[in-house]
Amino acid sequence: MRVEIKTIFCTTDISDFSNHSISWGAALAREFGARLIVCHVVDFPAAVTYGDGPIFFMDQQNQAMDNAHQQIKQLIGDQQIQWEPLITIGHAGDEITRLAEEKGADLVISATHGRSGLKRLILGSVTERLMRTLHCPLMIVRGPKHDLTILSDKRINFHKILVGCDFSEDAHLAFQYGLSLAQEFQSELHLVHVKEPAVYSEWIKTSVDLEEVLYHTLNDKIKEKLTKMVPKEASHWCSPKVDILEGKPNEELIGYARENQISLIVLGVRGQGLVERMFVGSTTDRVVRQAPCPVLSVCPKS
Repeated sequence: MRVEIKTIFCTTDISDFSNHSISWGAALAREFGARLIVCHVVDFPAAVTYGDGPIFFMDQQNQAMDNAHQQIKQLIGDQQIQWEPLITIGHAGDEITRLAEEKGADLVISATHGRSGLKRLILGSVTERLMRTLHCPLMIVRGPKHDLTILSDKRINFHKILVGCDFSEDAHLAFQYGLSLAQEFQSELHLVHVKEPAVYSEWIKTSVDLEEVLYHTLNDKIKEKLTKMVPKEASHWCSPKVDILEGKPNEELIGYARENQISLIVLGVRGQGLVERMFVGSTTDRVVRQAPCPVLSVCPKS
């Protein structure tokens, strides 16, 4: 499956950190010959910061939107890409989801500070909400200091792409995107499966010798399955690397990414209940908050 990216939807809250997503959007728009939409939402809870009091008057709204438009225009500068600003007022998560679908976005880009713990629980995360509500993949970037070797001279260097594979439907879709991007950027493709001991322990409760045999047999089966995921024609441009790790998926994937200097992590999104998401979080949530590189979160269309 060759993934087509014709419209890129980039979000910013006009902070220096968040504006980094615009650099990514412009670079990807050039790479794919895509149209770039730069979106800023004046969020109601934050709206009072633009004015002097709790009432956000119409003239203050217009001033905030004009200021955002000027800043975005300066950030784009004279780059030779097809782009347009999209500035509106509302709740950021809801508006971005609605407008991205309305504009037919093939990819949304957002920057995250990687909050964790109580601060994330209290403040919430627009990015984590977008991972589950968008109709298209979301690329989460971490700021200029994290991406100097990946996004340099306004070009993208995805030398190594890591796809987390747990053989679920979500993971299969993530693999399709990872494979397509690896072909686009001529990247080294890493397919990694993480075994959680608690999941497999019931399979191998037996003698030590037999346990060792079963352990290696299971690893061989997993590696064979990972290898078969890659179509034969991909061998012309890619030599995939398969690996099996053991432990907590988020910790193992992050460690692997750091050790192997991965440029992009691609993961599927698993749906979870509100309480579980707030207090535990999915593997993708946890990876996003600590990853040393951008993360592409892929959610199946509903």
